[in-house]
Amino acid sequence: MAWRVFPSRAGGRGIGPAALVTGGAALLLVLAAAGAGNAAVSTGAAPRQGGVAAVAAADGPAGFWYGTDSRTITISGSAPYSEPVIGGAYGGYIGMVGNWSHREGCGGIIVWSWANGGQANTNLNTYHQGIGSGAYWFMAGPGVDPHYNGTTAEANAWGRQQAAWALSDIPKHHITYPVVFMDIEIPGNAPNYTPADDNGWNSVYTSPCSGTVRISYIPAAVDRADLNGFATYLTGHSSYKAGVYSAPDIWASIFGTGTASKIPNTYEWTYESFTSSLAHHPYGWCLSGTTTCARFFGGQSSASKYALMWQWSGGGGSSNGHGDFDQIDGNRTP
Repeated sequence: MAWRVFPSRAGGRGIGPAALVTGGAALLLVLAAAGAGNAAVSTGAAPRQGGVAAVAAADGPAGFWYGTDSRTITISGSAPYSEPVIGGAYGGYIGMVGNWSHREGCGGIIVWSWANGGQANTNLNTYHQGIGSGAYWFMAGPGVDPHYNGTTAEANAWGRQQAAWALSDIPKHHITYPVVFMDIEIPGNAPNYTPADDNGWNSVYTSPCSGTVRISYIPAAVDRADLNGFATYLTGHSSYKAGVYSAPDIWASIFGTGTASKIPNTYEWTYESFTSSLAHHPYGWCLSGTTTCARFFGGQSSASKYALMWQWSGGGGSSNGHGDFDQIDGNRTP
């Protein structure tokens, strides 16, 4: 679900050309060698089929799977299910299980596809294809914490609160993937999701739902304490691993490039680089026949064992007419 907004660590925010992509952390799981999907789930109108002819080709190399995330994409045919539009096995679905704005009573929507989640689970449980369904939490920065006081201790507590909310929402879904992703991004003007243009990562608001900025700067160390609180609570109160959905430029705009930005032991799902074209499909961490490759963040590269997924089309304003397409290296599933 990536939006293209580029705030600076100094506090100013500039909104890039990005369009809103309906659906959380768009994740197209690509696990290779085989497979098809699972049974029904859906939020939002199903996008049209067509435009790009489906091809009967699996993802590769072995261990990679194609998948989708967030809003429903129509998957035709019977189980085992195939990746929509481009063909190959349907290897997984990742959806939004919760939204800080919804929890705070600000009206934030939750984008979960019961159809696609079910189809991904069927492929995994019945046909041993893919990773099934996974979860992400649409996360808030310290600036929309109703108890914000500028300290790392309070930011950490705010992160822990969000993790507790996430853990209470996850059992409502049939999650099979062991990593829960913190969706950390700058959504811009996306009122259906959040009243805060930056989700409170770079600005402090007069109240969680006001949309009115009172302080236009948050130290990177305070932002990092929020992330740490979520990850610590999640792993300390469940068997889930902590992951982050973001991109290099957005990550730097929030956490800078110093110590607060480094996450060498945290699982990652990136949405850069991306494309609106579905003509070239991922093979490993690059689109075949192109120079477009996944770029990770926080000091990691695609060579890291913590680099799990790549949203290669459908996010970042790269509307392809269908939805979010992702790739996942199933060999690295924790």
